[in-house]
Amino acid sequence: MSIGSDANQRAFIEREWDRLDEVERRILRSFLGGQQVSRDVVGEMYDDRTLGQRVADRVAAFGGSWTFIGIFIGAIFGWVVLNSVYLLVRPFDPFPFILLNLFLSMLAAIQAPIIMMSQNRQAARDRADAAHDYEVNLKAELEIRYLHEKLDELRETKWPELVEMQQEQIKLLQQLVAEKR
Repeated sequence: MSIGSDANQRAFIEREWDRLDEVERRILRSFLGGQQVSRDVVGEMYDDRTLGQRVADRVAAFGGSWTFIGIFIGAIFGWVVLNSVYLLVRPFDPFPFILLNLFLSMLAAIQAPIIMMSQNRQAARDRADAAHDYEVNLKAELEIRYLHEKLDELRETKWPELVEMQQEQIKLLQQLVAEKR
């Protein structure tokens, strides 16, 4: 990709424009316009959540925590102790704790789809974040190529001028040295 002069730049864009997808075109427009590409994609998605999505995220966050596991173990242990020891005469859920199994099955049946909804949202955030990273990397690549082209152009056009100036300075120094002798 050669971006040296405006004419080269325009010719390249006209030649390659149809081959680019919409994301690449948008990045190229932002590059040529000097606009910023980076943004907070996850923050944008986080702010646009519905009530159901916020609830799913909170349930998944709590259901996947040590706090939940501790409370869950404590509740099961309490249920077993209460029905085995304290209610020996008339337990409301005698061994093998069929009512407890029913509650655990209902909890799993409700919790699993909610956690899956949250995981799907996390996957969507990850995809959006990866797409944004691609856009930023693409623009950075364009910027780097442009800088390389500018450096090459400076080296090719300015180097002979610098050599000529240095030769003139050497001649002047030689004249000064010759005059002092």
